[in-house]
Amino acid sequence: MWLFVAFLLVPLIEIGLFIQIGGLIGLWPTLGIVVLTAILGTYLVRSQGIAALNNLRGSFSRLEDPSEPLAHGAMILLAGALLLTPGFFTDGVGFALLAPPLRSALIQNMRKHIKVQRFEMGPQQDPFAKPERQRPRDTVIDGEFHEVSETKKPNHNGSGWTKH
Repeated sequence: MWLFVAFLLVPLIEIGLFIQIGGLIGLWPTLGIVVLTAILGTYLVRSQGIAALNNLRGSFSRLEDPSEPLAHGAMILLAGALLLTPGFFTDGVGFALLAPPLRSALIQNMRKHIKVQRFEMGPQQDPFAKPERQRPRDTVIDGEFHEVSETKKPNHNGSGWTKH
């Protein structure tokens, strides 16, 4: 139900803001602001997304719970989608999601409602260790064959580059 309300209210809010701001500053400045926020948002999302990916890799290498870096990455992705959507309300929410303190506060709030029951990492292996030999499986591969004689002659004259 809340998703339906969001899909109904967000466009209405955006239309109202476009009418109000466009009436105050005019059409071309309004469109310029929309394009400028999309360009600026793309740059900020890219730089913060790279930082979030590095944090995620670091949590994997330290064998820590990656849920917080994953949540930051998801919020940055949502911020990028909102910033690319034309509108002042979505741009405001998108820029707000790019603020790390707000993201951290949202994550802390979500932790009250979400419980991670188990987190496991795969077995750690030495990347320089020799792989263990595996025993052959007891499987039978059925197939057909025919013998090819060694004295088979080519069925063409050849190109002259090889001797037959």
